[in-house]
Parts: sequence; structure tokens; C-alpha cells
Amino acid sequence: MTYLMSVVLGLVQGVAEFLPISSSGHLTLFQHFFGLKEADNLFNVLLHFATLIAVCVYYWRDITAMVYEFFLSLRALFCRQYRVKPVPEARRMVWLVILGTLPLLVILPVKDLVEGLGNSPVFVCCALLATGCLLFLSDRMARGRKTAATARKRDVLLVGIAQGIATIPGLSRSGTTISAGMALGFERSFAVRYSFLMSLPAVLGATLLEVLDVLEMDGGLAAGLLPKYLVGMVVAGVVGYFSIGLVNLLAAKGKFGAFAYYCWGAGLLFLVLSLTGWTLV
Repeated sequence: MTYLMSVVLGLVQGVAEFLPISSSGHLTLFQHFFGLKEADNLFNVLLHFATLIAVCVYYWRDITAMVYEFFLSLRALFCRQYRVKPVPEARRMVWLVILGTLPLLVILPVKDLVEGLGNSPVFVCCALLATGCLLFLSDRMARGRKTAATARKRDVLLVGIAQGIATIPGLSRSGTTISAGMALGFERSFAVRYSFLMSLPAVLGATLLEVLDVLEMDGGLAAGLLPKYLVGMVVAGVVGYFSIGLVNLLAAKGKFGAFAYYCWGAGLLFLVLSLTGWTLV
């Protein structure tokens, strides 16, 4: 792997992980049509970890408050005198995130099957077109008013199911979950914030498992690749941070669906190339 490849993959990961255009779909299509050699599994895991750090930095106040309230809620669970009413928003958000993450457990038994769908560029292109339709509809939904204080358990479970469906390559996780939140009446900024905060336990858990598997299979980290890994991670993290801000800005202005046109254009272009057997190298 070269430094240029490290930068390119970091850039793709940082942009596509948060903008609603599917990072997994773009990595698949870039590798297939541009002859981009597939990065090793450990590097892919580290890129995802870098974007997880970007979420933590962007929402550090929320995360700090949630961690604090999580331990207070555990104390209140066993000691009645520490229970408070109304429940603080940060404490409620903790349990909303946990509840919304539960549907991902259903995906674990078929994880390999779902990931295998990414081997078909035609399938990925069709999923990218579907993402475009979802984003187009999102801007035409009525503006909701639900926040962490008023969102119901059923609402977050449905958003969690949407996150599980979005594990399909070509479907955008952020686009699917944010659109689902808007459809359920979430206030737009809350839909974005909840989507990104809900990704933390899923990405962290997957990262830890993948790192253990990769290190066990590959026998450790090659010291010569460490600088290239770090370059890619820095690019992914910095670009990812600004991508989160862009998503928040566009969602607040009701322009979230603007990404639909990109998904349709990219999906149609690569679908035609797939069906005709063309490549761009």
C-alpha cells in the first residue's frame, strides 16, 4: 500500500461515512472500477475507528454528559434515593442509544451473507439508487418536534431497525437512520445527532472484534505500514469531522435531500458501466 492509496481511502472513508452516500458502497465501486487495490482488513478497521474518533470529538459534550449520567443511572437503579424526576436528557439519551442498537444483534448471524452482497457492483449500484430515493423523500417530510425528551421507545427501535437494514452495502447508514428519524417525527438536528451517537457502540464493538480477528490471523502489525496507516487515519478523522458539520448544516436547512442527485448520478453511471463490462482504468 502506498501513501497515495492511504490518503485516497482515508478521504473516501471520511466523506462517505457521514455524508449519506454509503462508504461501503463507494469503497466497493472505487476498488472495482478504478483498479484500486483492496486495502488490508486492519487498515479498513482503523479507518472506521478514525471516523469514530471524529464523532467523539464533534459530540464530546454530549458523550461526556451521557457517560456521567450512565453511571448515575446505574446508581439510581439500585438506590431509590438517587432517582430523579424528570429524567435528565443525557441519561435518557443513553438508554435511547442502547435500545436503538439492539436490532443490530439480529444481523450478527447473517453478517457474512450481508457483507457478501458487496461483491456485486450491480447490487451496490441499485442500493445506491435506493439511497437516493430515500434522501429525496426525506426533505419532503413534515418537520418533526420530537427530541431526546419526547422520543418513544418504539421510535428508536424503528430507527435501530433502519440501521440494521443499512448494513446492506450501498445503503447509507447515516442517510437511512436520519431519514427514518425524520419520518418518525424527530426534530431534524436531533435526528442527525441521534444517528451519529447511535453509531458509536456499533462501530466500537465491531472495531474491537475485527482488530482481534485481524491481529490473530495476520500475526500482528507490520511496523513498516504503521506510518501509512496513521496518514490514512488522520485524513479520515479530519475529513469526517467536517463532514458531520456539513450534514448538520444541510439537514437544518432542509437540504439533506440534495445528496439524492449525487447518489442517482453515481448509481446510474456505475450501473451502466457494470452492465456493459467497462472499467475506468
